[in-house]
Amino acid sequence: LKAVILIGGPQKGTRFRPLSFEVPKPLFPVAGVPMVQHHIEACAKVPGVKEILLMGFYQPHEALSRFLVSAQQEFKIPIRYLQEYAALGTGGGIYHFRDQILSGGADAFFVLNADVCSEFPLKEMLEFGQRHGDAHSFVILGTTANRTQALNYGCIVANTDTQEVQHYVEKPSTFVSEIINCGIYLFTPAIFQHIGEVFQRNQQELALEESSNGWQRAEVIRLEQDVFTALAGRGKLYVYKTDGFWSQIKSAGSAIYASRLYLNQYSKSHPERLAQNKPGGPVIRGNVYIHPTASIDSTAVLGPNVSIGEGVTVGAGVRVRESIVLHGASLHDHTCVLNTIVGWDSTIGRWARVEGTPSDPNPNDPYAKIDSETLFRDGRLTPSITILGMSHTVPGLSVSPLSLLLTPPPLPEGCSVTIPAEVVILNSIVLPHKELSRSYKNQIIL
Repeated sequence: LKAVILIGGPQKGTRFRPLSFEVPKPLFPVAGVPMVQHHIEACAKVPGVKEILLMGFYQPHEALSRFLVSAQQEFKIPIRYLQEYAALGTGGGIYHFRDQILSGGADAFFVLNADVCSEFPLKEMLEFGQRHGDAHSFVILGTTANRTQALNYGCIVANTDTQEVQHYVEKPSTFVSEIINCGIYLFTPAIFQHIGEVFQRNQQELALEESSNGWQRAEVIRLEQDVFTALAGRGKLYVYKTDGFWSQIKSAGSAIYASRLYLNQYSKSHPERLAQNKPGGPVIRGNVYIHPTASIDSTAVLGPNVSIGEGVTVGAGVRVRESIVLHGASLHDHTCVLNTIVGWDSTIGRWARVEGTPSDPNPNDPYAKIDSETLFRDGRLTPSITILGMSHTVPGLSVSPLSLLLTPPPLPEGCSVTIPAEVVILNSIVLPHKELSRSYKNQIIL
């Protein structure tokens, strides 16, 4: 067995600051560790997995290299990064590196998209595949969404007895099914035959085009639209439905929601990772992660669903709830931080209040998923999670807040957003190296 984790690449249209450097979105800390580390941990627990491959078209980077080294040491499994020469799509990427994936004689392999959070029931998928399929069949992880939100995902129609996928449609315009694709798959080497057929068809369609990038375009293969749609109804594709938690991570709001889900999972699987109420320590409410190097005043109140990063300083009387505080940040006495991502090395002055609007799924609907946020609605900034220290400009206002946040500090002082004492920052997005002088509401501060 092997595991391939697709970490993608920078979002189209993103313009980087001249001195900034790019770090993959999956290295963004969620529940105290990089997003992709949750994937790696789940893969490392599956018996028989011999190697984990990260795949994307990010340039090799020092932060990524450090992460790979530390992850290999922690999980005692080989981990490599394979860089695509261009964005090839989910299917094109694994087809391009098929020799690397199959080296060593792998009988099967998992493919996981890095922009999801989940319980990752990989063992159960493997057992399901062994019971229902053969060397020429494949398994999709599915979950249930409500009828309205299902239109935003790949929809699966399956036989209720055998769980064979009979019909697959990616983001249909009308209702098809409440079972949606989770972006986690179990394949055998036979999948490359089907992807290869799409590649050959693309080549034939481009054969008469005199285009310098014709070969690249032929290699761009969308696994869901180009492959799954064709495999449905042929006895080759099955769905394993999970009732465990699952969510996409596409925005700042979804990052905080994912952190909440993982922190809740920690309470069951890794309680030692969560902070506890102790004499002389801060007041902990609910699930809270605190990095060992953080300095927290005993009168601070943290939680529920708070992640405190490396080297963070939290002063007396501080209240933090539903937030992620990244490394090096400083929260001065009596600040209040709610539904916010506090960027690297940012400072919030005494008695200041920084607050965002949560974008949680409907709590009364057990199948509700978090909606993808847009920066603007009806010409106005959509109320959402407050972010201190974005590291990109806003190109055409088409990029999600989270993707704008993910570049770490280009200069030694980090994001270095400074919030003065006794002000209120509400539903706002603040770029790095800003020293605010007053309160702001519903603004992007460039």
